Amino acid sequence: MTTFGRTDVQPVIQVRDLTMTYGDVDVLRGVDLDIHRGEVFALLGPNGAGKTTTVEILEGFRQRSGGKVSVLGADPERGGDAWRGRIGLVLQSWRDHRRWRVAELLTHFATYYPDPRDPAELLTLVGLTDQAGRQVDRLSGGQRRRLDVALGIVGRPELLFLDEPTTGFDPQARHEFHVLVERLARDEGVTVLLTTHDLAEAERLADRIAMLVGGRIRDCGTPAELARRAAAQAEVRWTADDGTPRRERTEDPSRLVWELHRDAAGPIADLEVRRPTLEDTYLHMVHREADGTGGDDGTDRDADEEAPAA
Repeated sequence: MTTFGRTDVQPVIQVRDLTMTYGDVDVLRGVDLDIHRGEVFALLGPNGAGKTTTVEILEGFRQRSGGKVSVLGADPERGGDAWRGRIGLVLQSWRDHRRWRVAELLTHFATYYPDPRDPAELLTLVGLTDQAGRQVDRLSGGQRRRLDVALGIVGRPELLFLDEPTTGFDPQARHEFHVLVERLARDEGVTVLLTTHDLAEAERLADRIAMLVGGRIRDCGTPAELARRAAAQAEVRWTADDGTPRRERTEDPSRLVWELHRDAAGPIADLEVRRPTLEDTYLHMVHREADGTGGDDGTDRDADEEAPAA
């Protein structure tokens, strides 16, 4: 069994050989994860890969078919009210509380927690002060998403689940949300599990990223580690002496750039090195799964090396 994660401290989330079967369909086929305190961890994968099922099992909303799961030291299937009070949820969509006013709703939710955030400060934090007296069903999509975030963190959770949290955000709101998540993890030690289709967001926020493809974790590591282990090559672009745009893919861009400088009669115009991005890595892994070239043991069949523990 390949275990991804550190082993120096007890993880906030620990998953071993997690399986989930619906009828004769194996949705999860042996998932292993370690997620630690204060870590922003992104779970990526195409639709149908099992992300939602995995997260719902961790949240205690769905019973698993097999495997061992520990979240904040407890099995989610047996987590009680005290355990749930340590967890914050920002689900992909809410359809209730429509007639509540924003400030009233936050104040009401705060009463369920022993040490909640001040609702007025929280409204400022998520940029909803001007909408404090507005009914929830009159908020825009982006404003409703900000309220979802506020409801998720009003109880000062130790562990925060974020499911597509910035859907409907404009660029400024997205930036402010990213700063908030980074502050929660850095200053308050909140552990964050993020699922998103925005790969740039995952690359910006996540300390580590797991690729869930075909019901298994195919790789796990920092964005830089994933890019380095992917087969995608760096691309070097420049303009030749005759003005012709040139590009070349290589596994050793530093050497190619050195050779270009060595052979050039003068400065090299428009020289640019584009290293593999998280998107390159993700698409490479998804395509390998679709082509049937991904291994069935949690790794790629022709990978140069096994993914090390992060």
